[in-house]
Amino acid sequence: MHIHLSDSLACAGETKTWEAELEFDTFDNGVSSYPVVDKKTVRLRITNTGEKKLLIEADVSFSLWMPCDRCLEEVKIPFSYTVSRMADFGKKGAELEEQTYIEEYVLDVDGLVRDELFMHMPEKVLCREDCRGICNRCGANLNYGDCGCDVTEPDPRMAVIRDIFKDANQ
Repeated sequence: MHIHLSDSLACAGETKTWEAELEFDTFDNGVSSYPVVDKKTVRLRITNTGEKKLLIEADVSFSLWMPCDRCLEEVKIPFSYTVSRMADFGKKGAELEEQTYIEEYVLDVDGLVRDELFMHMPEKVLCREDCRGICNRCGANLNYGDCGCDVTEPDPRMAVIRDIFKDANQ
């Protein structure tokens, strides 16, 4: 949704409110795309603080389906946060271009939410704290049970001795 901000710049001290629906169905962070679900209406408050400055506040709530970092099972990760940004229309040129979610006097609500989401992305996604991950030999999800693969790791310091015995048996 796009909101024209020129009306909000007219009266200093005035606050206007909007409700907007998120229009994006996937979030692309440059590496992966994640489906967006459970979208709630975004509640916006835009306050003219004077001197061509607007305080933009938004209450955001939705979830993303993301893969677990250990077993790759899909996990629904909820996001609920408040965005608070100051837009200074008294600035010129490159300083104003830093706000990618505002073009001329139009606020892109989806752009504002996506921009803030980058800062709220979790460092690690787990389906559960004790996730066992996947077998590094066959790829089976170890949360459902053992796969039967031999998982004993030989001591790498013994590689030379193993090679001697391997050569002697040939």
